[in-house]
Amino acid sequence: MKIKKIITISLTTLVVIMVFTSGLMKALHLPWSVEGLVKFNLPNSATVLGLMEMAFVVLFAFNRSMRIGFILLCCYFAGAMATELSHDGSMLNPGIPLALVWITAFLRDPALFLGTPNTEVA
Repeated sequence: MKIKKIITISLTTLVVIMVFTSGLMKALHLPWSVEGLVKFNLPNSATVLGLMEMAFVVLFAFNRSMRIGFILLCCYFAGAMATELSHDGSMLNPGIPLALVWITAFLRDPALFLGTPNTEVA
């Protein structure tokens, strides 16, 4: 049980650092992070996208707001995947962080995916 906790904390830390850093680079308009948005004709949206990414991952980091952070991150990366697909890009750029978010969320709260049996009688 202790190993699962260590893996969960490590993955959560990795995801939070990775996504927050990505959002920070977009918000600061660092050239290598904005050049991808230029090819999608979205360079003016870098600040907003970066701030959204950082806010969503902060929500995901804390247990009380993890579920809403998970949903928002999934929506964000799904939109990124759709944008990549519509411009013949690679789905790996948003797909890898999304997969890590899903794995981390499953380890932190399996009920998100498995559900809990409804024991109420109608």
